[in-house]
Parts: sequence; structure tokens; C-alpha cells
Amino acid sequence: MKLNLVILSGGSGTRLWPLSREQYPKQLLALIGDDTMLQQTATRLDGFSGSLPVAVEPIVVCNEEYRFITAEQMRAIGRPTRHILLEPIGRNTAPALTLAALSVVREGDDGVLLVMPADHVVRDREAFHRSVAVGLEAAKEGAMVTFGIVPERAETGYGYIRFGSECSPGVCEIAAFVEKPDAETAAEYVASGAYLWNSGLFMVRASAWLKAIGHFNPAMLAACEASLDAAVRDIDFVRIGRGAFEACPSDSIDYAVMEKLAGTPELGIAPRVVPMSVGWSDVGAWDALWALAEKDGTGNAARGDVVFEDTTDSLVHATSRMVACVGVDGLVVVETPDAVMVAHKDRTQDVKRIVARLKADKRSQVYAHRKIHRPWGCYDSIDNGQRFQVKHIQVKPGAALSLQMHHHRAEHWIVVSGTAKVTRGDETFLLTENQSTYIPLGVTHRLENPGKLMLEMIEVQSGSYLGEDDIVRFEDTYGRK
Repeated sequence: MKLNLVILSGGSGTRLWPLSREQYPKQLLALIGDDTMLQQTATRLDGFSGSLPVAVEPIVVCNEEYRFITAEQMRAIGRPTRHILLEPIGRNTAPALTLAALSVVREGDDGVLLVMPADHVVRDREAFHRSVAVGLEAAKEGAMVTFGIVPERAETGYGYIRFGSECSPGVCEIAAFVEKPDAETAAEYVASGAYLWNSGLFMVRASAWLKAIGHFNPAMLAACEASLDAAVRDIDFVRIGRGAFEACPSDSIDYAVMEKLAGTPELGIAPRVVPMSVGWSDVGAWDALWALAEKDGTGNAARGDVVFEDTTDSLVHATSRMVACVGVDGLVVVETPDAVMVAHKDRTQDVKRIVARLKADKRSQVYAHRKIHRPWGCYDSIDNGQRFQVKHIQVKPGAALSLQMHHHRAEHWIVVSGTAKVTRGDETFLLTENQSTYIPLGVTHRLENPGKLMLEMIEVQSGSYLGEDDIVRFEDTYGRK
């Protein structure tokens, strides 16, 4: 038996827009420190010394749209994993946990699953380890454990858990789950000392979860089993069968199972909560990030090239240019190459309304950044206009783009640094710094980096249509044919 880390890496990229996007949600961002939130989650059990060994490879459940950057970030911190489960469509957290539990059981381990969203912050890792060690003993004995955060303030953005008597050291019965309260009720909860914030962190044995979900929602279990039966391995990924998973009911871990366990003692799966104070936040909006960030003497937090003058209690995040603030108070300013968002710190929850408007207008800034990550590297669309587009392309050493062709555009390639191996029709040749070539419309071509350094080049596209869907792939290392 092992302790298996299950990382739920979904998200719609709305709450921290414009830094997060639908295809680049907040867990892929480095918001606190140098590592991304996904990377911090994957290493959160480093040094854990509980009663079970931690499985070497985490299980990551994520959307296929950002699978390559997810795998790359895991490799960058020395946590490559064969267990990246790709959901073809979002179905909330209960099916995601069911897929993870089935994967563990099918590999012959009825281990304990520690379920963590990839976009949470835990500042006190040692205290977190102590809480996990306490909850682990209850989970090993068949309980389903959640972790409740001792509230620091009257918060209306979280659900609450009313805890009962202590049934073992550090582990309490759950008296009730409570929906997000209004401000007055939240103040009463905190003053009573009997309530905890619902963190969305869980711990349960794989077999216990499958037994519970099979009892409460057999259709969900059946759909997950069928979709895993139809799964296909693709490089680092397990592609879950789309047809079966689309038929899966959508529900959260709380609603599907956790809140129902107290009423079904015959299952033998006791609901338990471990109260903890670990510097936790779900970073639910920009004001939450301001609260977590290091600040100067006037309450300002900055990242990037930022200049403050007569400014107080503000958060400024600059990614591509200098941002200067003069004579303002309590603002959030977020700058990206293709969008700038300015909001009062008290209104950051309403950013999702802007995202909804942009989505209704089908604006590209909702879905992706200007810089797009691919398994071979990345590209940045640095300029565009009528019938032209200019990209800065970076290709990792040893990587290759697909062998492809375009119906509506021609391309000019200029090597800035490194060495490019170019296939153009029937010819193959090398280009080095300051050399260039031309790819006519309709000609099969491929770009490769045969060297040991990053290949950087400028691509100028011209033609009647420049969309990313104007591509015919003939061969592809990454299964995108």
C-alpha cells in the first residue's frame, strides 16, 4: 500500500484573467515563488514521513488542451509521470477521482489517495505534513477524510464544515456541511469556533471511494470504468475514452459522496475531518493573491517591471512591459501582451463577468495567451495584420514539428540563433544564424532542431487565411496526426 498523490488540474481560467486563460489556467502560473502552482502541489509531500511511502509518480487528471505544458512542468521539477489522465470533457471532481481510484486499483494497489486541487497554496508545509499524517491513519482504516481550514476571518467565498466530537487525536466527526454563508452568518460561524472552511482536500482508500461511488452513483462508476477500458496511451498521457466519458454524470466529491456518508453507516465508510492551520488559500481571485504576496511598506505587491508613486494597497502584475501607478489606492492591475485588466481590489470576484462578455463576443483573449506552448517548444504571435502574421518560434533541442502542409499561406523562415534542419518538398538542408528560406503555399515541410541549443527563428506568414486550423499533418511525433 502506498500514499498516492492525485492532482486535480482542471479549471476554466476565469478568476485570474487575463493571466489565466481557458487553455492556460492558474495552476500553470508561477504566482507565489518561482514554481507554478501545479509544481508546488506536486512537491508538497516532499520530505513526508508518515506511515505509508509516497508513490513516486503522481496521478494528474487534466484537460487535454494543456496536456503538453502540464507534462513539461512535471518534468522540469523531476516529477515525470506516466499517469496524466486526459479528460475529453469536464465532469467535475467526482469522476476525476473515480478515474484515479480505478487506475490505482488496476495496478494492484489499494492505496490511499490524497486528493489535491492543483491551484491551491499551502504556505506551511511541515504543518501540512503533520495533518496528512493524522488523516492517513483514519483513511487506512476505511474512513473518508477531508481537511478543514481553521478560519482566519469571516469569509463568504467558502463552504463551511461544522465539526463534532474528536474520535481520535486530531480527527473529528463531521456534524454538517454548510453552503457559502452571507457575511453575518459567516461572522457567527467564526465566532462559534465550531466551523472550518471546506478546503476541497480529501484522503480515502481507493477501494473505499469506489465502493461509495458505486453505491451513490453507479452510473458514474460504470461510465468511468467504460471510459478507462477504452483509454489509449499516448506518450506521457492516458487518453480517456470520449464516448463513455461524455455519458458520465457530473458531480463534485462533496455532493456525490462526502455529504451522504453520515446517512449510510451500513457502508462502513465514516466521514471525518482533520482541522488544520497551514497557510492555505485557493487563490480564488486577485485580492486573495494580494493577501498572500509580499508587500512593501505601503501595502503594494508587484511582479515584473513596476513603478509606484503615491500608491497604496495595490497589486500590479506586469509580464511584458513597464507599468507605472501614480496616486491610486486598492487597485489590481494585470498586464499581459494582449490584454490589460484594471479592477478595484474589492471587485475582483467580478472579473468573471468580463470573461463572460469576452467569451460571448468570441474574443481570443479568453482562450489562450499570445504565446502558445507546444510539445516541441513555443511560438509567440508578435505582429499580425491583413494577410500577414509574424511569429517568434522556439524549438527545443532534438525536437521536431510535424511534417505538414498549408492550403492558404506561404511562410518565410529566418534563423535567429541555433541550427534548423528544414524539410521542404523533396529536399532537406540545414540553416544557421542569419540564414533564411521560403516555404511556398501547398508544399510539404518540416522544421527540426538537430542541435543542443534552443533554436530561435522568426516566421513571416502571408496568405488569404492564417488560422491555426489551416494545417494538414502527415507525420507527427506527438500523436497529433
